[in-house]
Amino acid sequence: MHFAMSTAHTTREEDESNSKDDEEASRLLQSKPLSPPEDEDDEVAYEAREKILVVDLDGIEVEDPSTIRVPPFSWKKLWLFTGPGFLMSIAFLDPGNLEGDLQAGAIAGYSLLWLLMWATGMGLLIQLLSARVGVATGRHLAELCRDEYPDWARLVLWLMAELALIGADIQEVIGSAIAIQILSNGVLPLWAGVIITASDCFIFLFLENYGVRKLEAVFAVLIATMALSFAWMFGDTKPSGKQLLIGILIPRLSSKTIRQAVGVVGCVIMPHNVFLHSALVQSRNIDPNKKGQVQEALNYYSIESSVALSISFMINLFVTTIFAKGFYGTKQANSIGLVNAGQYLQDKYGGGHFPILYIWGIGLLAAGQSSTITGTYAGQFIMGGFLNLRLKKWLRALITRSFAIVPTIVVALIFNTSESSLDILNEWLNVLQSVQIPFALIPLLTLVAKEQVMGVFKIGPVLERVAWTVAALVIVINGYLLLDFFVSEVNGLLFGFAVCAGTAAYIAFIIYLVLRGGGLPCDLISVLSKRLAFTAN
Repeated sequence: MHFAMSTAHTTREEDESNSKDDEEASRLLQSKPLSPPEDEDDEVAYEAREKILVVDLDGIEVEDPSTIRVPPFSWKKLWLFTGPGFLMSIAFLDPGNLEGDLQAGAIAGYSLLWLLMWATGMGLLIQLLSARVGVATGRHLAELCRDEYPDWARLVLWLMAELALIGADIQEVIGSAIAIQILSNGVLPLWAGVIITASDCFIFLFLENYGVRKLEAVFAVLIATMALSFAWMFGDTKPSGKQLLIGILIPRLSSKTIRQAVGVVGCVIMPHNVFLHSALVQSRNIDPNKKGQVQEALNYYSIESSVALSISFMINLFVTTIFAKGFYGTKQANSIGLVNAGQYLQDKYGGGHFPILYIWGIGLLAAGQSSTITGTYAGQFIMGGFLNLRLKKWLRALITRSFAIVPTIVVALIFNTSESSLDILNEWLNVLQSVQIPFALIPLLTLVAKEQVMGVFKIGPVLERVAWTVAALVIVINGYLLLDFFVSEVNGLLFGFAVCAGTAAYIAFIIYLVLRGGGLPCDLISVLSKRLAFTAN
C-alpha cells in the first residue's frame, strides 16, 4: 500500500514536471524565430571565430528569455556595432550614383535636393528591414530565400541577383578605371584601369584575413576620402546656400526634370545591397534566441545605419550642388557624364595649387574601389546563400570577381571608343539593375512580416503598409524609367516582340512572388483598388 501510494505520488510529480517542461518549451518556441535548424554543412555568412564578441559592458549577462530587456545605451557598445551600416552605405556612393547626382545638378539645378533627401530616407527604411531580418533570424536574405521558395524560383532569384550585381560592378569598375585614367594624365587607358581595379579582389582577401574590424577601418578611410574630396570641391565652387536650403525644403518638379528625378529615386535601392546588409549585421556575435540581445542589436544598428546614410546624403548633396552651381543652365549641361565631368570642372574652375580635376579623380577612385570591394563581398553572400556552396573564401571571391571582371574588360574594350558609347552603356546598365529591384524587395518584405520566420520581431501592420508603399513607389518609378527607355530604344518587330514576351514573363514572376508570400496587406489592396476605380471614373 505504501509502495503504491509512493509510486502514485512519484508519477504525479513526474507528470507535473513534464507538464511544466512542455509549457516552458512551448513558451520558448513562441519567443524565438521559427527558422529551420542549420546544418553544420550549410553555408554561413561568418564563421563563429570571425564574429566580433559584443559583451555586455555593464556586466549584466542574465536574461529571461520570456521578456525583452535591453540594457541602457552605451557609447562603447555603439562603437562595437559600428561598421556594417557604413559598408552598406557605399552602395549609395558608387560611381553610378555619382553620375546620377552630377546629371541631376547640371540639368535640374538645386530643384531635386528634396527628392534626394526623401529617397535616402526610403533607402534607409529598406536597409533597416534587411538588417532586421539578418539579426532576428541569424541568417541572411539569400539563405532565407533558399528555404522559402521552390528550387526553380530560387534559381531565378539567384540569377536575377547575379545580373544586378554584374551590372552594378561594371559601373563601379569603369568608374574606378576613369579615375585611374584621370590621375595618370591619360597614360593608362580604360582597359588598364579595369585590370588594376580587378586586383581589389586580392586586396579584399588580404584584409579579410586580419579580421572584420580591419576591413571596416579601410572602408571608413575610403568614405572619409570621398567626403573630404567632395567637401573641398564644394568649398572651392561655393554653391548658393539659399538655393541649397530652398532645394531641400521646397518640393519642385517639372516635365523637363522627370528623367533626372526618376534617376535619383532609382539609384537608392541597389538589389545586391539589400542582400548584403542582412549578412553584414551577422558579423557581431548575437544570439537570435535571446530577445533582449536581438532588440539591443537592432537599436544600435538603426542608429549606426542612420548616421552612415546621413553622411552618404551629404556627399551626394555636395556632388549635386557642385554641378548645379557650375553647369545648370549652360550648353554643356546635357552632355556631362562620368567620363568628361572632371575635364568640364577643370575648364570651369581652373587649376590652382591642387587642380580640381585631381580632387574629383581621388573622390571617384575612392567611390569606385570601395564599391567594387563591397560588390565582391555581396557576391559571396548571394552565391553562397542561394546555392549553399561551401567553398574556400579565395575561390569564392575569385569566382564572384570573374563574373563581373570578364564582361567589364570586354565592355571596356568595345566602348572605349567614345564618351557617348559609354553613356549608352550606362543607360543599359541602369535598366538592367532597375529590372531586378522587385526580386530583392518582394522577398524581403514577405519574410520580414512572417511570424514563422521572424517570431516576435516581425514588423507590425503599420510599418508593413509603409514598407510596401515605399517598395511599390520604387518599383513604379523604375517601371517608368524602363518604359521610357524601351520606347526610345526598341526598334524592329523582332526586338519588340522579344521585349513584350520578356515583359510578360517578368510581370508573371512578380505576381507569383507576391501571391507566394501571402499577397499585399489587405487594406493596402483596398486603397489601391479605390484609387484605380476613382481614376477610371
